[in-house]
Parts: sequence; structure tokens; C-alpha cells
Amino acid sequence: MAKEKVIEKKTAGMEEEAGEFSTFAREDAEDRKVLRISAWGAVAVHVLILLINFPALTAQPREVDTKDKKVFVVRTPKFRQPPPPPENPVVREEVVRVPMPDPTPDEPEPVRTEEPPTKIDLDIDTTIRFVIPDAPPAEDPVGPLPVGGDVKAPVKTFAPQPQYTEIARKARVQGAVIVQATIDKQGNVTNVKILKSLPMGLGEEAVKAVEKWKFTAATLNGKPVDVFYNLTVHFRLQ
Repeated sequence: MAKEKVIEKKTAGMEEEAGEFSTFAREDAEDRKVLRISAWGAVAVHVLILLINFPALTAQPREVDTKDKKVFVVRTPKFRQPPPPPENPVVREEVVRVPMPDPTPDEPEPVRTEEPPTKIDLDIDTTIRFVIPDAPPAEDPVGPLPVGGDVKAPVKTFAPQPQYTEIARKARVQGAVIVQATIDKQGNVTNVKILKSLPMGLGEEAVKAVEKWKFTAATLNGKPVDVFYNLTVHFRLQ
């Protein structure tokens, strides 16, 4: 009896499992059917949308009939230029000269007789001589003159060398200092102005040296004059 019960339980379990499998297979088949129907429905909807939005895809091309068409050629009209306006003639007023009547027609016209020119005897002394007076003596020019033309340049006679400053010697500064000075009639150098300088006190040393220089005086027409003169002082390390 026990064995029969066990066999019945196994048989019942197998039947239940078979029933569950058949139910699962049926539901799977129904799901596939629904999926296919949905897919075909979506395709149909998309095709319908394309036909509605793009009717040109389904329309057949029309044949173009060119037999009855007429071609019109438009020509650009050409206009003649208007004639130039007539020039206004200049009207000149005619001047009519009216002779003035004689206020005294009964009186005779006066007769004018030309008198012969009178001769004037001039007693000219041919011994007169015209003498051109000498020019006044030239005055001495006032103030220093620039060198050039009739102004002869002065000549250097004594020129001591400038002194190097200690800081410029250590820095090995070399070059030239250009000054403008006045050279008087005695050949002395005055009113020295620096035009181009060097650093570290070399410009001041150049001025001190130039003030000691001596020149022969510049001349104008052989006379000594004061002149402006540019002088160059060189600084070189040996």
C-alpha cells in the first residue's frame, strides 16, 4: 500500500509539472502572436505616415507640354538723349552817343596859336669833376662772430691734455667731449659750454683743460675779432 501511494504522488507531481509546462508554452505562443501583430501594425502606421507627409513619392511625374507655350522676348527700349538747352544770347546794350550842343553858337571860336619854344642858354662849366667820396671806415663788429667766409679761424698754440678722474679710469671710459667757446682777440678761451659730454666727471675736466688753451686771434679783413669756436677734447687710456 505504501508503494502504491508513493507511485500515485509521483504520478500526480508529474501531471502537475506537465500542466504547468503546457500553460507556459501557451502563454509564450500568445505573447509571440501579440508581438508580431504589434510589429506589423507599427509598420503599417509608418507607411501611412510617409504616404500622408510625402505625396510626391506616390505621385507620377507629369509630362511637360511645351507645344502650346509661347516665348516672349523683352527688348530694352532705347531712349534718345534730349537736345541741349539753347544758350541764352547775351544782349548787349547799344550806347547811343548824343552830341552836346554848343552853348554859344553865335560867338566865334577862339584861334589858338602855338608860340615857338624859347631857347635857354646854359652856361655850363665843363671843368666840373664829379668825385666819389671814400666810404666811411668800417666799424669793429660787436660780439663774437661765427668762423667762415671772411672770418679766418684761430690757430691753436697751447693745449694741455685733460686729467682723467679716478672713477673714469677704473671704469675705462673713453671718448670725446665737444664744447663751444668764445676765443677773444687775445686768443684766450672764455664762455665754455658743453655740447657733448662724458660721464664720471670727464665733461668738467674737459672744460678745465680748454680754459687753459691758447690761440692766435681770429681775423676779419686782417683785424682780430672775437669768434665762436667748437673744440673737441679726446679722452684715451694708454
